[in-house]
Amino acid sequence: MNTETIKKLLKDWRVALLLLLVIGSLVGIYLVPPNPEKGLEGNLQFGLDLEGGSWLQLEFQSVVVGYSTTGSVDDLVANLRTALDTEVIRIDENHLEIRKDVQRGDLEPIFVGSGASIVTYQKGVSAYTADEVKRILNEKVNALGMQDARINLLTPTGSEFPQYVRIELAGVDMATAQDIVAQQGVFEIRIQTAGNETEHVLYGDQITSVSVPQKDPYSQEWGVGFTLSDAGAEAFRDAALRYGAVDNPSAHHLIMLLDNKTVYSAPLAGNLVSELRSGPVRSLSATTGTGDAGLDAAMTLEIHLRAGALPVKVDIVGSGSVPAALGEQFKTTIVIAGLLALLTVGLVIYYRYREAAIVLPMVAINLSEIIILLGIARFAIQLDLATIAGLIAVMGTGIDQLVIITDEVLHEGRVPSPSLYLKRYGRALGIIALSAATVVIAMLPLALMDLSTLRGFAIITILGVLVGILVTRPAYGKIVMAILSR
Repeated sequence: MNTETIKKLLKDWRVALLLLLVIGSLVGIYLVPPNPEKGLEGNLQFGLDLEGGSWLQLEFQSVVVGYSTTGSVDDLVANLRTALDTEVIRIDENHLEIRKDVQRGDLEPIFVGSGASIVTYQKGVSAYTADEVKRILNEKVNALGMQDARINLLTPTGSEFPQYVRIELAGVDMATAQDIVAQQGVFEIRIQTAGNETEHVLYGDQITSVSVPQKDPYSQEWGVGFTLSDAGAEAFRDAALRYGAVDNPSAHHLIMLLDNKTVYSAPLAGNLVSELRSGPVRSLSATTGTGDAGLDAAMTLEIHLRAGALPVKVDIVGSGSVPAALGEQFKTTIVIAGLLALLTVGLVIYYRYREAAIVLPMVAINLSEIIILLGIARFAIQLDLATIAGLIAVMGTGIDQLVIITDEVLHEGRVPSPSLYLKRYGRALGIIALSAATVVIAMLPLALMDLSTLRGFAIITILGVLVGILVTRPAYGKIVMAILSR
């Protein structure tokens, strides 16, 4: 093509839009923000398969019971709470969520004694509780600096209530993953009364703000400061006065626990005693020790205090990890596979048309489509093996559609008159649009469902179809007309 033809193509809005999106994608991948140490990876976010990391599958320690009763539902709930020493939530008129792993045989006497009977019994949690668990886990994962960590609720076949949650954390080792997401994260303050006896003061839900871990310049201990609500500060002062912690601090330690494990135990400091005598104190701090171990404990405590406790206990029922070295090997293999796929596509197209002027634009359009999809993925999703498979599938289907356009518009090896060209080009786009709609409809359920191994594939396939129909196919139509008209 001569210079005049190229200038004319660049002024066409379809070609200009394609170039703009390619340039924008490259800027997003490599320049916003600059990330030279990552090399060709740029700012792309890789999933567990390619980055290495850990995955955990947790089971909710809770049951959902369908019931019928002729008595008071409030009395039934109260009796269950007292007998089981746990929280009981009324989901609707016929179901209760019991936030404890309790067998049906242990529940039936309580129901019978309350004038009720069990209709259905299923392990799991209500949709509201499941969403709350997912929200809290997202906050904890975000505190690790993770983007698009995969948290999927899993419901067994035949059940209507989620029973498991699966978390995939790229770049996070198993020990950290278990400390952050495999704990309920219940924070409690207690005061020593006599001997080894302690009394409850307050839970973490009375904390309104949390500071970042800081190291004391004198003791070199790491600690996490936090602020209590007005009600929490009043409860803390009342307990300190009632149990003698203000009058005799050395005999009445202040104890802070995370999931029933002591993270801090010490007498009230002298300045804190003085402040408590005159009024409530809202600002407290928990020290976690010195060195790296103290810092790690402080960071874990900070995350749990900020996000709050999960509404139900969870148990690990499955786990695994992918070494970082294996993830790097996968990346190298995928790059080689992608290049081979692009080269093979180019050779097949050249064999079909025996014209480099057609092969090069096809390959360039195909490559631009992949770049645009990577630019979208940089902000939207992580790249894992399933997502990469989706990119390769988009590459193949994209070439198919470009071949359809090329064959449809050619007439005895040449581009026909403009009116006939537009007619044939419109017919080709109609075929492609119908095929694309079928793909989107087929993939949409997979994209919306919490299927961690398939969701990325479906999303990237749908995005590829949309980018092709809206951007790359129209641009290719103008380019191929300019090339074959010469």
